[in-house]
Amino acid sequence: MEELTINITEEQKGERIDKVISAVDEEWSRSQISNWVKDGHIKVNGETVKPNYKVRLEDEILITPPLLEELDAEPENLDLDIVYEDEDVLVVNKPKGMVVHPAPGHASGTLVNGLMYHCTDLSGINGVVRPGIVHRIDKDTSGLLMVAKNDLAHASLVEQLVEKSVTRKYIALVHGHIAHDKGTIDAPIARDPKERQKMAVVDKGKHAVTHFTVLERFGNFTLVECRLETGRTHQIRVHMRYIGFPLAGDPKYGPRKTMDIGGQALHAAVIGFIHPRTKEYLEFSSALPAEFEELLETLR
Repeated sequence: MEELTINITEEQKGERIDKVISAVDEEWSRSQISNWVKDGHIKVNGETVKPNYKVRLEDEILITPPLLEELDAEPENLDLDIVYEDEDVLVVNKPKGMVVHPAPGHASGTLVNGLMYHCTDLSGINGVVRPGIVHRIDKDTSGLLMVAKNDLAHASLVEQLVEKSVTRKYIALVHGHIAHDKGTIDAPIARDPKERQKMAVVDKGKHAVTHFTVLERFGNFTLVECRLETGRTHQIRVHMRYIGFPLAGDPKYGPRKTMDIGGQALHAAVIGFIHPRTKEYLEFSSALPAEFEELLETLR
């Protein structure tokens, strides 16, 4: 597993090292990163530092996460919808209801199980539990994900995510009538201090920005396109709830009386990134799933 390098930007200067690194992968907690710093898995300019180290503009951070404990995950023929593939990257259209990677309670039937069957060359930066996985979408969110097939591609795609240069557009159906045609939600997100299983807008949370455009209105519901500038856990679901328009069908952030559609009405419709090797900008789109289209037809 190759080391992952981060070069500090002007915006990050002066922040604690654990905060900077936690922005790379949403599953890396600050406490976990602090332990990695103490254990020497994270170095600054080739030297070990303390967990409270504040980064400087010229710093080069090398991260070598310890290998994760291997789960009993086997390759499975899940007939994945591969939208694009070459020697470095692939783009997959994940169906609603599929978990991205193995976790306690989800050792099989995940996207990673299907990817392991589809190809043997996946990046190793995230260890054996999440090979190739650069970013995630929630279990009940459908749509496009980019996957790294080697460590060079993985490092490049992660860097693009950190630099906020990846195009990510989602289609969401929300409760309520949004009067404005466009809007931007700039509100920090962190774990909900009252409910640890949920995320929330919290003053000291991670910087999070969502841009939305109204596509169609249906009386008590509105169809919107959301463009992510950042990629926090549950960002669209938390942000739309925060401004009073929670996602339809969302069991975690929606109102008590919402649609029974097996999870939030959210689809990752567009993904765009610079190819790690050719440096060409690639963009892919995915049509709404049939059940999402049928839902809209019912509302119309």
